[in-house]
Amino acid sequence: MQEELENRSVVLATRATKMTAQTLAKLMRTALRKTNEAHYTPKAGRQSMKQLSKGGELSNVEITSNNIKAFDPYARKYNVGYSLKKDATTDPLRWLVFFRSKSLDSMNAAFSEFTARMIKRERDKPSIHETMREHRDIDRNKVRERTRGRDRGPEL
Repeated sequence: MQEELENRSVVLATRATKMTAQTLAKLMRTALRKTNEAHYTPKAGRQSMKQLSKGGELSNVEITSNNIKAFDPYARKYNVGYSLKKDATTDPLRWLVFFRSKSLDSMNAAFSEFTARMIKRERDKPSIHETMREHRDIDRNKVRERTRGRDRGPEL
């Protein structure tokens, strides 16, 4: 209960010997303006297209893989907002990823760090599915010897 009261309360501080109605109104206007600015600042990470388009100019990239979820920590780190849009008109399903950032440098830094990590991961650690597929092919191509008799073990 105490936390809710603290979150809802607004602290106004001013240096004044006499508080007039005009000073209080000016103080309230600045406080409301600052809270509105904080409310409408663009957030980072995944968001809806409506929220993303409020911030300004957008750029997009087309992807086909499902690794966009791994990009989220880097987007938050560099304050990059993005939104996913499915393009069902094409035969292989593709995704359009729309990005927005305050500066082009932060977007480039986020992309470069993310791609460096993905390349390192692919190089260092092979896919489990690929190794299983290779072993399955080896087992299928293996020639097995079949014997007719059974070995019953040593006779007593």
